[in-house]
Amino acid sequence: MFLVNTYPKKPMYSATFYLLLLVSLIERNPASAQLLGKEEKGKASFYAKMFDGRTTSLGEKFNQKEYTAAHRSLPFNTMVEVTNVSNKRSVIVRINDRGPYHHSRLIDLTRAAAQYLGITGAGVANVHLRVVGMEGMVLLGKNEIITDTGDIIERTFSNE
Repeated sequence: MFLVNTYPKKPMYSATFYLLLLVSLIERNPASAQLLGKEEKGKASFYAKMFDGRTTSLGEKFNQKEYTAAHRSLPFNTMVEVTNVSNKRSVIVRINDRGPYHHSRLIDLTRAAAQYLGITGAGVANVHLRVVGMEGMVLLGKNEIITDTGDIIERTFSNE
């Protein structure tokens, strides 16, 4: 017999905590904070097996089983939601390397992230990127956006 928790789930932390966290990050690194909510579209590929165990540009040991990625310009430890345009699957990765070095690619993913998105068969896929966090922390939820005034609100979808 299984017991099911029917109580509504409470947020892990209060909204005040997240607001204070965001303010402290903005004070420490205002340039990174301005990237929160930024979106890009392009092609994603994934690292070859030969890179497993090598050192990334951030100085970490590369691991194909982690959810990390390479991007040419986003700051290290930026958290990015990557969505495969063809199947709408999304994954959040942390930027820990520079690249890709193929001129037509926007981001290089680990094999784990690429498998989750369903792009290992084709090798390349059209993706949509959205910056959802920084310093290794996710600050925006799936349907949240940042307004011009800096408020985090839930995105509304119209049926048009």
